[in-house]
Amino acid sequence: MAAAEIDLKAAINAVSDVIQNRPRPIREFDQIYMKTGDIVMQSEFVANWARDKQLAFIGDGDAISVCVAYLHNRGIIDYGPSRITVFDFDERIVGAINRFADRERLATLEGVLYNCLDPFPVTRQFDNFYTNPPWGASNNGESVNVFVKRGIEAVGYSGEGLVVIADDEELDWPKQVLAQVQGYAAQNGFFVSRMMPRLHEYHLDDNPGLRSCNLIFGSLPGNSRSFESAEVTDPAVLANFYGRSQEPRVHYVREKKRLDYGKANDGEYEFELIERGSQ
Repeated sequence: MAAAEIDLKAAINAVSDVIQNRPRPIREFDQIYMKTGDIVMQSEFVANWARDKQLAFIGDGDAISVCVAYLHNRGIIDYGPSRITVFDFDERIVGAINRFADRERLATLEGVLYNCLDPFPVTRQFDNFYTNPPWGASNNGESVNVFVKRGIEAVGYSGEGLVVIADDEELDWPKQVLAQVQGYAAQNGFFVSRMMPRLHEYHLDDNPGLRSCNLIFGSLPGNSRSFESAEVTDPAVLANFYGRSQEPRVHYVREKKRLDYGKANDGEYEFELIERGSQ
């Protein structure tokens, strides 16, 4: 699927609008944001890949969902999903999505507060799913598989999925996680239809060279099945979920107050006033 020719300046400016609206990442939960140029390219790709589809995002700190809807709405790209729903446990992200969608009249976009450890609320209602989960460096990909599981449930075991996952030639753990995730998908009736290696860069202080790939799955013919979504409680799955010794302890990240993320928060600074001498 070749990249479309788009007005790059208009696309970058539109993505800049989205980034201004996006809350800052919480590193404790492996929220690591993709660099801006890669967000532009990824958004165009996702819009094309999921054109006219109902698309579920299982988490979306990067705000790719918003970029896809916004680029389409602004006419910078003339294709995109028919509906985008983002399921995220961070109320700041959900609120930012819904406020932006309301302000820009993005009727196809909605954010829903949801923790992937809970049963998935609306199974079999989507055609495609997208997820950029915690990359599973300390748990052999178990955290990735939980997000993939919810994506597979969102499409009712019959559809396509795009998983953004670590991909590095120099490190062993990304290869092991890739193998585990591909195996998990195969066990659930999905095959790798395409892999786009070492594609994205991130704002990651401790490993700035680490990249991720697009791993795209398709369901096998006749794979649709009846199932009941269940809570994730297995201690082996929950161990090191967000990194070494980082088990899930937070159900939701709550937004304390409405923030304008494009401007400095008054909790981030203080004023030291000019001292004027007496005349």
